Amino acid sequence: MSEKKPYALETRVKVVTWNLWWRFGPWQERQGAIVETLKSLDADIIALQEIWFDGDNSTAAELAAQLGYHYIAAQCMVMNDTGFGNAILSRWPIAEQDEVTFTGLEETGENRNAIYGLIEGPRGNIPVFCTHLNYKYEQSHIRQQQVAELAEFVDSKRPWKFPPVVCGDFNAEPDSDEMRMLVGLTTVPVKDLCFVDAWNVAGEGAGVTWSNNNAFAVEEFEPDRRIDYILVGHPKYRGAGHVTDCVVTGDQPVNGITPSDHYAVMAKLRY
Repeated sequence: MSEKKPYALETRVKVVTWNLWWRFGPWQERQGAIVETLKSLDADIIALQEIWFDGDNSTAAELAAQLGYHYIAAQCMVMNDTGFGNAILSRWPIAEQDEVTFTGLEETGENRNAIYGLIEGPRGNIPVFCTHLNYKYEQSHIRQQQVAELAEFVDSKRPWKFPPVVCGDFNAEPDSDEMRMLVGLTTVPVKDLCFVDAWNVAGEGAGVTWSNNNAFAVEEFEPDRRIDYILVGHPKYRGAGHVTDCVVTGDQPVNGITPSDHYAVMAKLRY
């Protein structure tokens, strides 16, 4: 008689990733729309890209205060005397943090990085990573180097009981070489490390996050694309980390203000 398998976890952790468009456009008005949108989503973990840093203040600090969350943040470059970088917000304490700076500065003039936070959730720690890769179409070769460095950074945080959650604006479509490297559709950068694309598991439709329906994105005259991702390692015991739901969100104006030029992605994972 075969051994009965343990039943799947019924509880979930809710994760959001969102590029907040730095201080571009009517950024002060947009901040209120961002806050209201995040309040309505009520996520447990929020990965943010293109946050601003201004002295001791930052997008992450303001949002964390307004939402009542813990946070970590790391600046990767400065534009017009204002910092630019990534952040992770969490409903629960963040026990560890780290960051890595990627290849690309010499060729592009841009610093890009990834940050890591070990979330002390109520049912065990969750390793979370947030990144934002170079944006130009012709920089796929740089993004391929960056995802290899990202994979090495993730691998350096082993061991984990909950699979790593990697979020961000990768500026790359699903069939690009850089994304194929991460999800195992070509040679993976790090042996035995591969991710599941949450949208492929549980999303419906194209999952576009850069959309010409967005009042700010349409001004760039670029095609609709899916370039923002929540990636998760292979599920653990009782399906921990298994993606059950994934949606595009942050796509509605708040009091007439579109929150960002990107839409957000939200996923629910067994936890």
